[in-house]
Amino acid sequence: MVTTWLVLLSLLQAPGFLGLAAAELPPPVPACAREGEACDPRWRRDAGGRGGVYEHLGGAPRRRKLYCATKYHLQIHANGKINGTLEKNSVFSILEITAVDIGIVAIKGCFSGRYLAMNKRGRLYASETYNAECEFVERIHELGYNTYASRLYRTVPNSTSSKRKATADRLWYVSINGKGRPRRSFKTRRTQKSSLFLPRVLDNKDHDMVQLFHTNAKYREGLLKPLNKNQRRRRGH
Repeated sequence: MVTTWLVLLSLLQAPGFLGLAAAELPPPVPACAREGEACDPRWRRDAGGRGGVYEHLGGAPRRRKLYCATKYHLQIHANGKINGTLEKNSVFSILEITAVDIGIVAIKGCFSGRYLAMNKRGRLYASETYNAECEFVERIHELGYNTYASRLYRTVPNSTSSKRKATADRLWYVSINGKGRPRRSFKTRRTQKSSLFLPRVLDNKDHDMVQLFHTNAKYREGLLKPLNKNQRRRRGH
């Protein structure tokens, strides 16, 4: 018996034994995988093997309302119009923000099904289909406000001008003025209140409206049907 213990002790103390034992151990597996359940997507790792990938960086949409510093919520209407509303719980202010590239997002109306877009004239509109005009550069600024600038369009400095040359291209920002109307983007600056947006999480009433929209066909049809003049005024069209 004593001889057996001495042999085991000598094996444990042999160089390389502990390293070999550790190398043969399988990597840790999430509890959901051991139990046969779907894993949390945050367990996924990138190509370099660095940590978990956050959902909002991996393409999963974030449902938010964009509250402008001018006190209006950005709206994307089913008729293609973009504007702002003072109403706290407007269905057309509930948006889905999806990362399509590093620092680039697409913004879609949850109820209208249209994408926020900017054309070459700097005008905002709601596009039925996703295209290059629907891509915006998202940047976080002071006090938690974000800016959204067109990825496609910007003002390029004129090298032939006799005036003082600009040091960089001027970006065109999504902007809602003090009357709830979108501004021409080539006139905007990132420091202006009309270009600053605070992403707000949905409250309970917003979540209830989203669920009702997806489960009640009558409610859905009532929201998307054309409005008369008085209804358009109340909804801020």
